[in-house]
Amino acid sequence: MTAPFDPSAFLATCSGRPGVYRMFDDAMRLLYVGKAKNLKKRLASYFRKTGQAPKTAALVGKIQQIETTITANETEALLLEQTLIKEWRPPYNILLRDDKSYPYVFLSDGEFPRLSIHRGAKKAKGRYFGPYPSAGAIRESLSLLQKTFFVRQCEDSYFKNRTRPCLQHQIKRCKAPCVRLVEVPEYAEDVRHSVMFLEGRSNQLTNELSTSMEKAAMDLQFEEAAQLRDQIGLLRRVQDQQSMEGGSGDVDVIAAFVNPGGACVHLITVRSGRVLGSKNFFPQVGIEEEVAEVMSAFLSQYYLGSSERDLPSELIVNVIPEDHEALLDALDTLRGRELSLSHRVRGTRARWQQLAVTNAEQALGARLANRQHVAARFDALAEVLNLDEPPQRLECYDISHSSGEATVASCVVFGPEGPIKSDYRRYNIEGVTAGDDYAAMHQALMRRFSKIKAGEGKLPDVLLVDGGKGQLNMAREVLNELAIPDLILLGVAKGTTRKAGFETLYLNDVAHEFTLKGDSPALHLIQQIRDEAHRFAITGHRARRGKTRRTSTLEGVAGVGPKRRRELLKHFGGLQEIARASVEEIAKAPGISKKLAESIYANLHSE
Repeated sequence: MTAPFDPSAFLATCSGRPGVYRMFDDAMRLLYVGKAKNLKKRLASYFRKTGQAPKTAALVGKIQQIETTITANETEALLLEQTLIKEWRPPYNILLRDDKSYPYVFLSDGEFPRLSIHRGAKKAKGRYFGPYPSAGAIRESLSLLQKTFFVRQCEDSYFKNRTRPCLQHQIKRCKAPCVRLVEVPEYAEDVRHSVMFLEGRSNQLTNELSTSMEKAAMDLQFEEAAQLRDQIGLLRRVQDQQSMEGGSGDVDVIAAFVNPGGACVHLITVRSGRVLGSKNFFPQVGIEEEVAEVMSAFLSQYYLGSSERDLPSELIVNVIPEDHEALLDALDTLRGRELSLSHRVRGTRARWQQLAVTNAEQALGARLANRQHVAARFDALAEVLNLDEPPQRLECYDISHSSGEATVASCVVFGPEGPIKSDYRRYNIEGVTAGDDYAAMHQALMRRFSKIKAGEGKLPDVLLVDGGKGQLNMAREVLNELAIPDLILLGVAKGTTRKAGFETLYLNDVAHEFTLKGDSPALHLIQQIRDEAHRFAITGHRARRGKTRRTSTLEGVAGVGPKRRRELLKHFGGLQEIARASVEEIAKAPGISKKLAESIYANLHSE
């Protein structure tokens, strides 16, 4: 039998210099690779008698041997650590599962260049734009370019053997250069516009197109002006969706988020000030890690692990890892490229940073929710409600309106497998006093359960009502009126603090009031259903409200004369695009102040 590992004897001879350590089990399998500025201090921290995380203790319990490699400095230690992790992929290291190179947009050389997706070595003659964070992001850009500027995307072998235009020409996504239906100068102009878009010069491109549209209209070339108008509209929509105008430079924005059960790193890729897309990474967390440790592992493996990956000029992170100086030195040594690492940022960069954090949190939440068994939450709810078996169908109702306008009630349905979206319903509430949520709830429940009573639809096992005592009493009144007395009623009120996790629940009537612990699976299920009903109601309300608005034109706006109307239409390409724009986007048009933009927005979205 092998003698147990003696940490005291090992540490007595361990060096205090920088280096890399490798931990092995009794079968000499590599468990973990780490780096340290001081090997002795770092390794001694593993063998403290108290304060160890459970998973760290599990790692230490398997250690049978530790080997060290001393390096000249911490930068060399970081480079060696990443080489060993990439080669051996130890089970207790945070592993980044990303072996693919990132895609680029490739514009070939030639008389009629082609746009395409490219991965790997850049050997072909032409221009490369990117990198993009995912194939989906690059396809979105190519699709937009195809609709806007008609540059071909077909294979060269296909292009050279055409004798008549293909389907892309028929649906107005290509000008058929394969059969010479477009002149070389015109096609070159389309290619130049595509390059401007890919380089992030969307504002300059839009202004150029606006000038051309105005000139075409003055020359009575209305068909050409209409085509330019459509191109401007597409580009404006992309700018509005990104809401990132004013940014500049090549930046990677990285946010790490850790929750019990997993970790997520969200990466946003910005090139030439334009957001190209984003991607989620879910590192394999072998031992309990802090956010800074996950960030450190990601930055090291992502940027040091692949020599083909293009580096930006700046990294924006939500937490600064302790070894960031060594990381930047290592990148300078290995890649010959200096980067800046930012944490406290303002303006556009702060919005990018917050967006990355939000996406990391949501992505991890969705991943963990998918891995958990919804059925277990139903079991927990059955236990809370003292039911003999778990309910098979839950329905929840919510009301949404704006000061009584366009009131909509929602009904969402959940089963043990999750949401049953085919059974979701919305009810446009009519004939009730504005803002009377009780009357709105009464109408929605009457319409729903009258149909169920008549044999249309299924009766739920539990009816959830989002609201307090008044909403619960209204629901009970409807059930009594329709003679459905045995249905379980569950009222969900926000509680005194109005914070998630502190909801007050009412079972069947207001006399049976109770609360659940914040980590209760049953409460999580109730919150999930309640939030889904709220989301579904708001979506319906906004859609209904939008149908009754947008009826006036720019002529009705005080302060907007012929010149400003002309500038607005030139800037956006048409009234429809102005109606789609936000207040902030309208204020970016020439001669439009923030106050005037608010008036225009209100006028275009009022009854």
